[in-house]
Amino acid sequence: MSDTILIVDDEPSNRNILSQELIHEGYSVVAASDGREALSKVESSRPDLIILDYMMPDLSGLEVLKELRKRENDTPVVMITAYGTMERAVEAMKEGAFDFITRPFEPDHIALVVRKALEQQRLKRGVEILSEEVEERYRLVVGESAAMKMAVELAKKAAGSNATVLLLGESGTGKEIFARAIHNWSERKDRPFIAINSVGLSKDLLESELFGHEQGAFTGAHRRKTGKIELAHGGTIFFDEIGDVSAELQAKLLRFLQEREFERVGGVTPISVDVRIIAATNRNLERSVKEGRFRADLYYRLNVVAIHLPPLRERREDIAPLFQYFLRKHTAGIRTNITAISKEAQAKLEAYDWPGNVRELANVIERAVVLGSGPTITLEDLPGRIAAGRTITPASQSYREGLNSARKELISKALATTRGNRAAAAKILGLEAKYLFKLIKSLEIE
Repeated sequence: MSDTILIVDDEPSNRNILSQELIHEGYSVVAASDGREALSKVESSRPDLIILDYMMPDLSGLEVLKELRKRENDTPVVMITAYGTMERAVEAMKEGAFDFITRPFEPDHIALVVRKALEQQRLKRGVEILSEEVEERYRLVVGESAAMKMAVELAKKAAGSNATVLLLGESGTGKEIFARAIHNWSERKDRPFIAINSVGLSKDLLESELFGHEQGAFTGAHRRKTGKIELAHGGTIFFDEIGDVSAELQAKLLRFLQEREFERVGGVTPISVDVRIIAATNRNLERSVKEGRFRADLYYRLNVVAIHLPPLRERREDIAPLFQYFLRKHTAGIRTNITAISKEAQAKLEAYDWPGNVRELANVIERAVVLGSGPTITLEDLPGRIAAGRTITPASQSYREGLNSARKELISKALATTRGNRAAAAKILGLEAKYLFKLIKSLEIE
């Protein structure tokens, strides 16, 4: 979808010329002949950028700009005038104009200014959205339970160093959120945070993702690609599901951890980087080492500061505040009067073992918001397994068997809800599609 530009000028010929030039550049154009119409068009058309004539009758361009900023509208504005003076330019810039251009101007010049203004606005909005997401996510890190407080305290201490951190815990306990928190608490917070999930990628693809490749390194490598480790220079790289990495790639990762340098696939020149390493797994790596599935030397390199993230069943006092957080999140921006949960329903949430951990709780609350009639979430709004107080892990099963049984039930219900649409089911479950496909295959779900 192309960006929309609002052109405001009282001269029809000027509007037409600018419109044609910008349409030729691929933009959608909306026009206004005076300041009042411009303010109306801003509300109705929601332009991505405004080109505003300085001199107009009734309401000048500068007055329109001031009114926009009063309304807390941060749409970038490019001011244009045939009577350019330094004083006018300074005045416009003080009011928040992106640029000030005098007529006559070259078409290439106005196109360049428009492109730069839009790029800057996209970057600004991207940073704002990311900051909001990070701030929201950090609320999930802090908990009232002693186990979570201990994990947070250890993570903050580790963040003050460059030590490699290994996050251990079941699926759904928030290991990536913790990794981002450690990055944000460190001196590297203004540098990149790059996450890599080892699940779902073949050895060759994962190696190319990590280290990049040179042009011609393999069939389809038409140009050089910079790997994620190189992109993370100065920041933090997060290896999720490190226990699933192939033996060959484990050897290359060990060398990188030891020397902090690597070669791109098909390359011969060593590339040095300064990165913080955080790894995570839901596997028992000590057992994997004993069974020969994970290198002992790599395990010891990763296991400098190990942080265990407790499952939700071991921090039940965090369920109530997490419920409130997810309730606010899932009711934001939709028409619903749901604001609370009944005592009976909350008791069931706190009694349930949560094999899917925080991720499962989030999905249960989203379901209750969608299906509930409000204003209170009741037992009828909870899934049957929770409302009935049924134990997911029977005594007759091992923990692994019980967990797989719970996973199978959750995935099967999600697939039934989406009529077999795996991508939609992955979204409901809060999983990456590739990871869900792997689970469906390993759990033999039809």
